Parts: sequence; C-alpha cells; structure tokens
Amino acid sequence: MTTTPPAKHFAFYGRVSTEDNQDPESSRGWQLARATTLIQPHNGRIVDNYFDVGQSRSLPWQRRPHASRLLAALRDPKRGFSAVVVGEPHRAFYGNQFSLTVPLFAHYGVELWVPEIGGPIDPDNEAHELVMSVFGGMSKGERNRIKLRVRTAMASQTLLEGRYLGGRPPYGYTLQDLGPHPNPAKAADGKHLRGLTPDPQTAPIVRRIFEEFLAGYGLFAIAEGLTGNHVPCPSAHDRARNPHRSGIAWSKSAVRVILTNPRYTGRQVWNKQRTDEVLVDVDDVALGHTGVMRWNPNTNG
Repeated sequence: MTTTPPAKHFAFYGRVSTEDNQDPESSRGWQLARATTLIQPHNGRIVDNYFDVGQSRSLPWQRRPHASRLLAALRDPKRGFSAVVVGEPHRAFYGNQFSLTVPLFAHYGVELWVPEIGGPIDPDNEAHELVMSVFGGMSKGERNRIKLRVRTAMASQTLLEGRYLGGRPPYGYTLQDLGPHPNPAKAADGKHLRGLTPDPQTAPIVRRIFEEFLAGYGLFAIAEGLTGNHVPCPSAHDRARNPHRSGIAWSKSAVRVILTNPRYTGRQVWNKQRTDEVLVDVDDVALGHTGVMRWNPNTNG
C-alpha cells in the first residue's frame, strides 16, 4: 500500500521587466506553470507568491521589491513554506547573484528548487553550483546582447530612416502619425510610428529667431523682442509640460537652446547621452550597479 507524502509548501519567485520584451501576465503564467510542473510530483503546493515586475535582472535580490520581501520571509520561522521554487533561473539570477543568495537559503534551512536541476539545489554539490553559475553567466550575456541589439537598431533607424525615437518634441514641432508600425507584431497591437512636423503656431517663431540671429541680433535682443511682441515663451506655450517654470518671458537661455539644437537645421541627432552602470557602493559590490547619465563626446547623426 502506497501512502501519499504530506504536502510540501512552497513559495514561488519570478521576475519580468521591459528588457525581457514580454507581457507581465503571460510571463508570470509560464514561469508559474514550470514551477508547478516541477513540484507537483512531490505533492508540492505553492502557498505564497513573489513576482517582480519592471525590475532589471541586473538588480541584486536585496534591491528588488518582491525578492527582498522573500529574503525577509526566510528569517521568519512562521513563514508558512519550507522551500522556494523558481520557474526560470535566467529571470531570477544574473551574474554571480546565485552564489550571493543561496547561502541565505542554506542558513535558514529553506530549499531552493529549480526546473533545470530537477528538484532542490544542494549547496554542497559542485555540479549544482556549476549549473547555476552557467545560467547566471548566460543571463548576463543575454542582457548585454539585448542592449546591443536595441542600441544598434535605434542607431540604424536614426541614420537610415530618420525615425523619431521618442521624447518630447522640440519647440516648433508637433508629432504626426506616420501610419502602422513596420514591425508586424507591433502593428497588430495597433502601434503606429510617429514623426515630427512643424507646428503651425510655433514654427514661425523658430524661423524668426534664426532670421534675427543671422541678421546680427544678439540673444538678449531676440528674447526682448519676442517678449515685447507678447509671444508666449516655450514654457508658457505648453504649461502642462512645464508647470515648474514661470513662463513670464523669453530668456536668453531659451533662445540659445533653439539656436544650438541641430534638429532645426534638419539634422537628426541621437545618442547625445549614454547610461553608464556604476557600483552603488564600492565597498559592497553585492549591492550591484546603478545607471548614471553621461554626455557622449561624439553623437550619432
């Protein structure tokens, strides 16, 4: 006579972000399905869920909202589960995050189950450690490849197609619908391309600024003339976008920004800034990196 083993209670952990290019609900669904398939033969039952949405895989567990909650739950002897199951190690662990996290599971006596292992990870098993290290390296490589593909594609779209890649349209322009997106999947979702077109109200002001500057007027004189003619400055023209500015009058800096913006001379500029990843704390590498915006000396036109 066979007896059914007592139910084993699990917590589920998963993660999805924009870099994964997946809908959060569908991603959570298939990750949870993989986890459930793994534990069901062992009479496992998921009693708690931790799923991070919009969190990059490069963030350590301590800096992901739900992962940090899970780590805090490990310390609670009344947590209600004795094991944690991960549906996809690529989504859960990045780089060396596994080696920094699994000692906490071992310390609190909580098993960590992964489909690729076929069950619980043995912290003392070198083969298990090697497999998870490989998945961490693959996750890091996948993220780097995604970043490279996106940046290369955006540079190509800027150079070859003159496509507007987002952000607020400059003063003097408005966004125009250019039709369905060339990507069939995005077009099926109803997404359209957008391009810049001169704004009938503000484009003549931009032309006036350039004409007066070429005629020898200085920045202050141009600004004073516009204010004297009761021409709304950029912040006054669009108060919803600029509630933090007074919008009282034109300034020299506003005129200078327009004159130095290559968009007005017909040149498409992209990649003026880049995001560098720097350590949050040089004395605690485990905290991971954070993004810092920096200017690029050479931009892509």
